[in-house]
Amino acid sequence: MPIVTKNPLTPSLRFRVENSQPELSKERPVKSLTSSKNRTGGRNNNGRITSRRRGGGHKKLYRQIDFKRDRLDVPATVQRIEYDPNRSAHIALVQYEDGEQRYIIAPQKLKAGDVVTSSSARGEYEPGNAMELKYIVPASRIHCIELLPRTKAQLVRTAGGSATLVAIEGDKATLRMPSGEIRMVRSDCRATIGEIGNGTHQNEKLGKAGRNRWKGRRPRVRGVAMNPVDHPMGGGEGRTSGGGHPVSPWGQLSKGFPTRKKNKPSNKMILVRANGRKVKKK
Repeated sequence: MPIVTKNPLTPSLRFRVENSQPELSKERPVKSLTSSKNRTGGRNNNGRITSRRRGGGHKKLYRQIDFKRDRLDVPATVQRIEYDPNRSAHIALVQYEDGEQRYIIAPQKLKAGDVVTSSSARGEYEPGNAMELKYIVPASRIHCIELLPRTKAQLVRTAGGSATLVAIEGDKATLRMPSGEIRMVRSDCRATIGEIGNGTHQNEKLGKAGRNRWKGRRPRVRGVAMNPVDHPMGGGEGRTSGGGHPVSPWGQLSKGFPTRKKNKPSNKMILVRANGRKVKKK
């Protein structure tokens, strides 16, 4: 999809960069595959803001995506490619032979009329086909990968994303993730062939602050622009850039603070972290 810019008839169009997406359907989503989506505005059950800078935004319907791909060896025909406001990737509406319809993440080069299958054994290596990792040829590009067998796809689901299957050794498969992390998962986990479409999503520019408000994102004020009573980095004579380590309004470090839980079961399956450091095995 080419990146396009428009004639600046308004100030915001001068800076707006968007994707040309002629393949997207303009039809409404399938009603039986959508559900309502309530907004919290970043507030918890006590009404207190726990996630800042959220609120407003356009209404959305949640599209129920088939991340399990559990209808095995039944071909499904792609009806159309649709926009999904809840994710960066596009979605594809597929219809099985008995008339059942489902949404899947649309890989690159998938178009209306193509046939996709979720195989119980070795299948065809075409974009959109799902099978277990042990049946996939090493060095293949894959996405929508299960972390545990027979659950649902949890890894590599964003636009333009793909992981590389490095090797299969017994009941373990080694993957190189988009972040550079190298990790293992069980070889009977299911994955989908191909790279996720809409790869030029990261090159888009909104053009104006109002488009961020449509997405439900409120303005972010710098700590150094506040008063000392409002932020640890606020105040100072004249304009300052702070000094010291950047922190939150409550004094927690904002950069480089480890957030990964040490007791995560999947941690022991990581061989190389995204920063290139090898994980020492105990």
